[in-house]
Order: sequence, then structure tokens, then C-alpha cells
Amino acid sequence: QVQLAESGGGLVQAGGSLRLSCAASGRTVRGYGMAWFRQAPGKEREFVAAITWNSGNTFYTDSVKGRFTISRENAKNTVYLQMNSLKPEDTADYYCAANRYGIATMQLYDYDYWGQGTQVTVSS
Repeated sequence: QVQLAESGGGLVQAGGSLRLSCAASGRTVRGYGMAWFRQAPGKEREFVAAITWNSGNTFYTDSVKGRFTISRENAKNTVYLQMNSLKPEDTADYYCAANRYGIATMQLYDYDYWGQGTQVTVSS
């Protein structure tokens, strides 16, 4: 069983930066595909970014391309989401997810494990 714990959320002004972390425990996620999703109040959970098990490929939703960067440190069992040039529309709860087959997809239902989320609020 894999447990995921997000951290790094908070309140930031528009144009600012935050770095989210997702620490895995229970077993190594070295071979897992990892992703970040987000859910704004009253909206469905949506894909943000994903990375394959070996960091060979990364994927982003169009609205964050050029601003967000997903990365991972397998030795630390941790995945990161660096968020720059934040906008008020980035305000949401951000969730980390793991796919046990090592793939990175944009589909919510492809992920086997989920964290509890960390809140990001961007003020204008």
C-alpha cells in the first residue's frame, strides 16, 4: 500500500511561486507514474501534470505549460510541482496521485493512490 502526503500549499499573491511536494510512504514509488491534479471549489478534479517512472516524459495541461514544472526524486520517494507566475485561477486543492504501472496519463481513473490534498490560494 502506498500513502501519499502533499505539502507546500498556502496563500500567495498573483505572480508568485510555490513548490508543492508529495512524499510517498509504505513502499517505493520508483516504478510508479506520478501526477498532480487539482480541484477548485464547485468544480471537478482536473489534471495538472504527470511524469513517468523514469522522468523520461512529462505532460501538462495547457493552462499551466511554461509556468509549472513536475519533477521527482526517486531516492527520496518524492514528487514536486514547481508553480511559477501563479494566477488567481490556479486557486484549488492540489492532489498527488500514483499509477502503479509507471505510466503518466491525464485520466483521473488511471491512478491507484491519492493523497489528501494541499490548498493553494492565489490572491489578485
